[in-house]
Amino acid sequence: MNWTDFSATEPDLARTVEDRFGAFTHHTLATLRKDGSPRTTGLEVRFLDGELWFGMMPDSLKALDLRRDPRFALQANPGEGQSMGGGDVRIAGRAIEVTDPETKAAYAEEVKPPEPFHLFRTELTEVVRTYVEDEKYLVLQVWKPGQPLRTIKRA
Repeated sequence: MNWTDFSATEPDLARTVEDRFGAFTHHTLATLRKDGSPRTTGLEVRFLDGELWFGMMPDSLKALDLRRDPRFALQANPGEGQSMGGGDVRIAGRAIEVTDPETKAAYAEEVKPPEPFHLFRTELTEVVRTYVEDEKYLVLQVWKPGQPLRTIKRA
């Protein structure tokens, strides 16, 4: 399921997630190394044309990781201090490399990344938001394709 499908299914959560990622430029991407251990790196993300995109430098380790195993986890930058307005948000899924010249050219026209670059579009497997409500509840919103949004409150 791509970002458009998710946004149509859960528009309020999708808007909150986009706002959290839009609040800062750099976020944390987790990929899997050859040996299966995790690798975390910084990443800029873009929500364009109904997709969540990752652009990367040529032959970066994270790009090579995703070519080998497309699974990823993405954490929004929590920002300075303890505020985290909008809560903590995470996205998991698969990143599919885009090699089509027209799609890459359209992305480059909009984003203006350094050339050459790797481009990945995402397929979502999970979106999670965690926040504090009324200063006493920890609230988790968990979405997975084909399942209703689950909301869990803990005191």
